[in-house]
Amino acid sequence: MLDINQIKKILPHRYPLLLVDRITKLEPNVFIEGFKNVTANEEIFLGHFPNKPIYPGVMIIEGMAQAGGVLAFVSSWGDNIEAAENKIVYFMTIDRVKFRVPVVPGDRLEYRLEVLKHRGDIWSLDGKTFVDGKLVCEAELKAMVAENDKETRA
Repeated sequence: MLDINQIKKILPHRYPLLLVDRITKLEPNVFIEGFKNVTANEEIFLGHFPNKPIYPGVMIIEGMAQAGGVLAFVSSWGDNIEAAENKIVYFMTIDRVKFRVPVVPGDRLEYRLEVLKHRGDIWSLDGKTFVDGKLVCEAELKAMVAENDKETRA
């Protein structure tokens, strides 16, 4: 539904922190599904951990948040991707986080987020991440869509 080039027009993140490779399903104001392929070549594995690489939980949460940012943006501005140049999505809270199974190189993180509540620029989302159909992480995320200072955008 959205490829990496379209995602890069919406999200300000870039390597090594752009953590969504593709959006596969999206229903504005309702849900989003997307994925990130985890490879052995990721810099994070140089330190986490060199002899037993495990993808950090904080990166899984960040990937879910980025997918949620795409959902919030598309729900608010539809196909007007140019509007993203003036907007940015900020985390407000992360609650009820649970990590269930370690993620390792070769896994494909499948992000699934549903809107719990949306009021104005504030979005509450129920996020889950799966690998091969198995739940590896879940969290409730709250984010705010704000005006973007263009000088900080790459």
